[in-house]
Amino acid sequence: MARAGDEETDLARPNARKRTGSASYSRLRRIDGRHPFQRAAPGAYVAYRARRRHDTRVAYVNFELARELGLLPPEHPDRLTAGLRDALLETFGLVIVNEYDYLHRTPVREQDLLPHPYMATRYLQLQHPDKRGLSSGDGRSIWNGCVRHRGVTWDISSCGTGVTRLSPATSQHKRFFETGNWISSYGCGTAAIEEGINAALMAEIFHRNGIATERVLAVLALPDGLAINVRAAPSLLRPSHFFVHLARGDLDRLRETVDFYIDRRIANGDWPDLPKPDSAAHRATRYARFARESALTFGRVTARFESDYVFCWLDWDGDNILADGGIIDYGSVRQFGLCHREYRFDDTDRFSTTLFEQRSKARLIVQKHAQIRDYLITGERPTLGELDDDDVLQLFDDEFSRVKTARLLERIGFETDACETLVRNQMPAVRRLQRAFSSFERARSSRGIVKVPDGITWNAVYCMSDVLRELPIRYAACLDGAVPEPSRDSWMLAPREFLDLALSDYASARDRELTDHRARMAREFQRAYVDLVDAVARHFGESRRAIMRHLAHRAPILNPLARITGDAVDHAAGQLLGRRPRLSPESIHRLIQAFVDDQDQDPQRFEARGRADTRRLSIAEKRVLQNMRRIAREFREGL
Repeated sequence: MARAGDEETDLARPNARKRTGSASYSRLRRIDGRHPFQRAAPGAYVAYRARRRHDTRVAYVNFELARELGLLPPEHPDRLTAGLRDALLETFGLVIVNEYDYLHRTPVREQDLLPHPYMATRYLQLQHPDKRGLSSGDGRSIWNGCVRHRGVTWDISSCGTGVTRLSPATSQHKRFFETGNWISSYGCGTAAIEEGINAALMAEIFHRNGIATERVLAVLALPDGLAINVRAAPSLLRPSHFFVHLARGDLDRLRETVDFYIDRRIANGDWPDLPKPDSAAHRATRYARFARESALTFGRVTARFESDYVFCWLDWDGDNILADGGIIDYGSVRQFGLCHREYRFDDTDRFSTTLFEQRSKARLIVQKHAQIRDYLITGERPTLGELDDDDVLQLFDDEFSRVKTARLLERIGFETDACETLVRNQMPAVRRLQRAFSSFERARSSRGIVKVPDGITWNAVYCMSDVLRELPIRYAACLDGAVPEPSRDSWMLAPREFLDLALSDYASARDRELTDHRARMAREFQRAYVDLVDAVARHFGESRRAIMRHLAHRAPILNPLARITGDAVDHAAGQLLGRRPRLSPESIHRLIQAFVDDQDQDPQRFEARGRADTRRLSIAEKRVLQNMRRIAREFREGL
């Protein structure tokens, strides 16, 4: 019997299984393990044969995403038909035949063995002791394949399909593990259904609000609360897929992987056409663009993470994020309600980076892309120190600053043209606003560091989204009907009133004191805020009152009272799972979509839709949604 890690095995091909259901699911059924990356980079993965499982049930289907991928026709209803159910189970209801199975001759029925090998890709991981990626990568996941629809190719992978030789447990213990073992949490090869539903909730909210992420296509329930969680993204390659070959000095594998990624971005229309690397000049053009795009991508996404308090544990290995900046692996991903800048996730043997440390880690990832650029162009690998002044790092810094500034102005409620006007003409006032905003945003509780269920934190004190939401409403109320318009200082909030508006539930008595510094920052923030409003009013020929009304309308949508947090997602997913025996996959889909509608921060879509449409929900579903909304309010300041 061949080893499970071999690309070709001598295992017998299964008999063709009779397929039932509509022919409209033929594209779904063609996802069978084959992927072009297997031909493009044969040394960048480990191949596994797989066998069909017979204990899976469909718990959730993302019908919108399935249609977007072309796996369902546009007219397909949000209904789990018998044909769709069978197609999902046959396509994704599988478990790999791993090294343990080969060594112990685990019985596999011939008719259950699937014809094509699936790949577990190699990438760098902090969890592995060698730090060179000699045996790291997909430890409990496989790539199912890819689909192309309307000019976009999507990668599809599944988590919870068995333990591979690339898991940290195999590296640490120097032996192979049986799938489903309880010896090592890093080597069990399984996933929980909570992971899938949690990721479906948070990923759809992020996607709706313009944060790049992989998305959950389906969740297949297994016995004992386990699941196979199926994910999709336009590219599932991570920076760590490049870094593993960089660390090992494997120039051929590195070039194959980077070229595959570049070609995918071009084919998907993300990048302009670039020449093939068939000459020195073409290589320079191609790989310089690769490094520049990395700088822009990570400058942009890191600024958004800081502004929206998104924690995804960026680190030097580039493991917990996609190469295109998309969020992946939601096990440690959080969105904070406040700027909890000292939170650290406890991963048993180490603590994570913090919210603001993500910027320096992203900058290091960009620096390593510059190292890859030079290595691929010249064949010589410079040290990171030799790249300390590389142009891509300045590009990263500039993009970070640009997006961080723009995001604050957007959250105030200014539209794009107004934001551009302020950045172009009013940067001194913008900087004053940023300094005062940051002074409150970054303030930490006098109680110091505290333990939380998944790590440690030092709680923030002020909820600045409350300030951004309520301030224009109060200002507009003062200005409405006042003739002549009152002087600015007469209708701005007194420092005590401003502080009370900003204070969170984490504030101690000491944090609530109105010190001279806090009073000065409260006045400085409001004066800079009104200066920007006046500048926009002058530029567009509007009154201050009109601009303030406009902000008062947009700010509550952009800064919702019950914006979702990681804690809230955990509990909201628990609501869905606790009622799953009485909720069909269609019900879970409808509830997730209604909850995502609540979290939609796009003012134009809000105007068109209003509050989430609950008319199509049953009475029982409405009760669940009410509980999920209550949870969002209850945990809105949390982690």
